Amino acid sequence: MAKRAGKKASDIIVWIILALLMVGLAGFGIGSFGTSAVEVGRVGTAPISARQYARALQAELRAQAAEGGQFTSLSAMRAAGLDRAVLDGLVARAALTHEAEAMGVSVGDEEVARQIRNTTAFQGPGGAFDRSGYEFLLQQQGFTTEEFEETVREDISRSLLQSGVVGGLEMPAGFIEPLLAYQTETRSFTLARVTEDDLATGLTAPTQEELQAYYDENQARFERPEARAITYAWITPDMIMDDVSVDETALRALYDERIAQYVQPERRLLERLVLTSEEEANSAIAALEAGETDFDILVAERGLTLEDIDLGEVSADDISDAAAEVIFADTEREIFGPLESAFGPALYRVNAVLDASEITFEEAQDDLRDELAEDAARRAIDAMVEEMDDLLASGATLEELAAETGMVLDTVTWREGADTGIAAYDDFREAAATVSETDFPELLPLSDGGQFALRLDEVIPASVPPLDEITNEVTQAWRDTQLRERLTDRAQSLITQLATSGSLEDLDLELQQEELIRRNDFIPDAPPTLVAQIYQLDGPGDLVVIPASRSAWIARLDSINSGTEGAADTVALRAVFEAQGAQAMAQDLFEAYGQALQAEIGISLDQGVINAVHAQFP
Repeated sequence: MAKRAGKKASDIIVWIILALLMVGLAGFGIGSFGTSAVEVGRVGTAPISARQYARALQAELRAQAAEGGQFTSLSAMRAAGLDRAVLDGLVARAALTHEAEAMGVSVGDEEVARQIRNTTAFQGPGGAFDRSGYEFLLQQQGFTTEEFEETVREDISRSLLQSGVVGGLEMPAGFIEPLLAYQTETRSFTLARVTEDDLATGLTAPTQEELQAYYDENQARFERPEARAITYAWITPDMIMDDVSVDETALRALYDERIAQYVQPERRLLERLVLTSEEEANSAIAALEAGETDFDILVAERGLTLEDIDLGEVSADDISDAAAEVIFADTEREIFGPLESAFGPALYRVNAVLDASEITFEEAQDDLRDELAEDAARRAIDAMVEEMDDLLASGATLEELAAETGMVLDTVTWREGADTGIAAYDDFREAAATVSETDFPELLPLSDGGQFALRLDEVIPASVPPLDEITNEVTQAWRDTQLRERLTDRAQSLITQLATSGSLEDLDLELQQEELIRRNDFIPDAPPTLVAQIYQLDGPGDLVVIPASRSAWIARLDSINSGTEGAADTVALRAVFEAQGAQAMAQDLFEAYGQALQAEIGISLDQGVINAVHAQFP
């Protein structure tokens, strides 16, 4: 096991170096710096070469592009300060290299060679080290073997130094215990819901004076945001697909092409737990049959999750003949095994049996016809694009465009957030938000293959409609406010009543018991802040009123329950806290160590060379 762990660690180190080399491919003129002797700076005795800095910048640009980041050019990175962060990372590495050299921490040629030989990137088809492939790859990146091997040596040395600084750190119990107590605490409580039916009298209709006063006091609530009056012409595949004819031969061909989708054999939803030996498999199935364990526990004991062993939906052809013969012959049992698999003896669990199914051509043809008609309509619209573009380019209005091409002309008063009709398309919403009254209409695509063009007729400023135009809306808002206030008052009066005599159980309200609720749990149909407010109560018997839109909730704290030491979830949570805490502490300690090193040994940077590196990027 130690040898495997060591190989994995060595692979990681060399792969990291290789990644830095790979991203330098086509390195924006990195080769212009000639040898690695040109330095952007030095930390103690450790140099930072111009090529190192250029490759690190390139690596960051590639990472941003791969992750869909916003920094796709060096100028954008520099504006955000990322170039400095890249340089700071190289400075930190150089400081560790200097310190490792000063302390005499290093590894010999034999260890460097072993790690390089064991790196799969340098191995041939048979798994043996390929010297010519190794040299060719380094040559492609502008490296000599001596430079690369020295880089490997330095990385291993830095890793050893880092392990010596932060290795073996453990979080003190005094730090873990309060976190564990906080997260594992649960509370049990009783809820009573006060609704409109529990009010002594119902709500009355507002007078005109009350309605006017409410409207005047809550103007912002009824304000309509800025709107845009837009005229547009559009055409989509759905609009013309009914006019498109579909060849029956094409329908049958598409059905035959997807026959595996329409005609499916009997299937099972399976999980497969592979075990190391026949003896272990027999022991596991015996424990299952004796009720000493269950399948989920067996999975967890092997450090796996249910996602790791899930095979999904499989047919008899997807598993071994021996396993299929047993599993597909039985529709009652849940767990089978041990059975042979490609990876050794295994236990299988069936989560569902899916019967064989067949959708005939006659049953599928309507959907297939719609699909082919939509494709044909999309192609027909594509063929019209040039004509529509030419019309707009020659100065045709949207009205003329619609008349000439068969596009549909319409208008809309569009506001931010509108998402019906043509505003359901992101493409239209983006154009509607940015179009100006001086813009000429242009043809723009829709996501479903349609096309549209629009014209801004007027910008309508934000405004509050007169009361007589939104009387129903204001009346409903007034009623909602009155109901919320009266329900809250009723719930508060009941709490006052309970302070002198009786208990929640004496009230003529339906009660709801909640047991062992954690801080981040959610109670269905209850206000989203309910659990958080329960956790603000001091002790059992405390009451709180939580208003909601159509009700008010009375909550009574019944008990505060500490987490159970030794319980599976507590043990797992402790392990997470210890690992995260130790990692954070190690990171902070190592960062402080690096900063102290840099302050002690000194940093020198050549801004001229740094600027020259920047100039190599487009």
